Amino acid sequence: MEGREFLDRLKEEIGKVVVGYEEAVELLAVGLLSGGHVILEGVPGVAKTTLAKSFAKAVGLSFSRIQLTPDLMPADITGSVVYDPRNSSFYFRKGPIFANVVLADEINRAMPKTQSALLEAMQEKQVTVEGKTYPLPDPFFLIATMNPVESESVYRLPEAQRDRFMLRLRMEYLEEDEEIIFLKRKVEPSNHEIAEIGASIADLKNKARRVRVDEKIIKYVHSICSRTRYDKRVLLGASPRAMEQMIHAAKSLAFLEGRSYVIPDDIKLISMYALPHRILIKAEFEIDGLKPEDVIKEILEEIEVPK
Repeated sequence: MEGREFLDRLKEEIGKVVVGYEEAVELLAVGLLSGGHVILEGVPGVAKTTLAKSFAKAVGLSFSRIQLTPDLMPADITGSVVYDPRNSSFYFRKGPIFANVVLADEINRAMPKTQSALLEAMQEKQVTVEGKTYPLPDPFFLIATMNPVESESVYRLPEAQRDRFMLRLRMEYLEEDEEIIFLKRKVEPSNHEIAEIGASIADLKNKARRVRVDEKIIKYVHSICSRTRYDKRVLLGASPRAMEQMIHAAKSLAFLEGRSYVIPDDIKLISMYALPHRILIKAEFEIDGLKPEDVIKEILEEIEVPK
């Protein structure tokens, strides 16, 4: 199966349950094929959880949901060593992190200690419990949700953890016609069962890796990211990891669009989802309403596009 066919079928199946958000579906596919992780940010009720669950079902991968709360401990995520009195021995009981697609619901509600338990899983695709390492399923794709309007009983994600998320997607309210379709589906009895696409994710990932990236594109990515570091309004700019992930994401995007090479427009689109959550604006400019997205847009307008 080629990238365009995979994406079209993915949108068709998820569209049976989730109205709109086709770009979010495409970018989730980018994250999966690139080996990255994604933040879904949006107010309650915009189908963040439904989208993640539907995505896992459509691609035929195992799914696990972790509801993060302030009292959740790291062992509740990774698993723990427990004693079996039947044979007087200890064994490792796997936690919910052991799935192909893991939804970390409301990740900013967990304490920093619990949030940090996800770092090794996200970066190394493994967890370590009592000195022993356990590999996670392949592929391993973490989708974290965040509610941007709540401020009580929430903890800010550390910069190191934000940097491990390849993309951040914002799910806004639907347009009027889309919400009408959504409401009709809720009141009209019908079967909207999602079917598995039947695609080999490993094969798709290998094909995405073979997408060509010209040296001019690589320099373009470097120029964008390095500019964030020297902007007087920015306290913390994009890391080398951000550059690497942008290139991988752009290759997957090109593959899903049916191309064997990356174009500047791929980089422009990915920049708006891969960089803002990694950038810290200085307090004096943040007070004036400056957002990371504004800085990225300005940089994209100023830097010469390779031809």
